Amino acid sequence: MSRVVTLYFDVVCPFAYLASTQLDALIEGTDATIDLRPILLGGLFRQIGQVDDPNRVMPAAKVAHMRRDLARWAQRFDVPLRMPAAHPRRTVLAMRVLSALEGEARRRAMHALFAAYWADGLDVAVPDVIVRVLDAIGLEGTALLEAAGTETVKTALFASTEEAARSGAFGVPTFVVDGELFWGQDRIDWVRERLVRAA
Repeated sequence: MSRVVTLYFDVVCPFAYLASTQLDALIEGTDATIDLRPILLGGLFRQIGQVDDPNRVMPAAKVAHMRRDLARWAQRFDVPLRMPAAHPRRTVLAMRVLSALEGEARRRAMHALFAAYWADGLDVAVPDVIVRVLDAIGLEGTALLEAAGTETVKTALFASTEEAARSGAFGVPTFVVDGELFWGQDRIDWVRERLVRAA
């Protein structure tokens, strides 16, 4: 039976972006699959009693260190990363679009939206940007934007965020394997070790 790695993510998080670039390597040579679960990071923070945007209360020295650390990780993973203007942007619409998709289409859209925000510096809070990004990968951007406005999709995203909180998640990226939680792109090696050891 194929193992399942659950990944809770939000496009707004640079560490989740970095993790997303390593997913193929994570499961390479294993029978594992990755279950991508879009959530709203701000919603998760509210559920666990955290401020909506921790960056606003973070000491300046920590902010500076975090930015250097992001650059180090991007270099290690050999991926582009630049801080978008006016970060953080609201990703609720982008995350609803991802919730409206499943399987391979969700995976492709996730990668495209992460790249749009963290590599190209596009504002994924803008509906036209989302449509262009989705159209460029062969998905129906306008139709997906309409689907994102339905109560079914809104409820699904809310439920996924609640589920993340119940699992013990307190940020993204959060990986869950066999009920064990791993937080951060810097824990990917531990996730892989768990998969390989249990294979």
